[in-house]
Amino acid sequence: MMTTMTALLGALPLALGRGMGAELRRPLGIAIVGGLLISQMLTLFTTPVIYLYMDRLTRRSRTR
Repeated sequence: MMTTMTALLGALPLALGRGMGAELRRPLGIAIVGGLLISQMLTLFTTPVIYLYMDRLTRRSRTR
């Protein structure tokens, strides 16, 4: 989470930038910020689900 937040905060000036040439850099900043947010949320929600599923599979195989 710390790495994601560091990269996200580093990309915010790109996404929110104004001034000369900002219209060329803004899409890159938005893509970086959006990708980081989506990947972090996906990781935070899917990893525990996968571990729980694997734990249930191992418990079932032990009882058989």
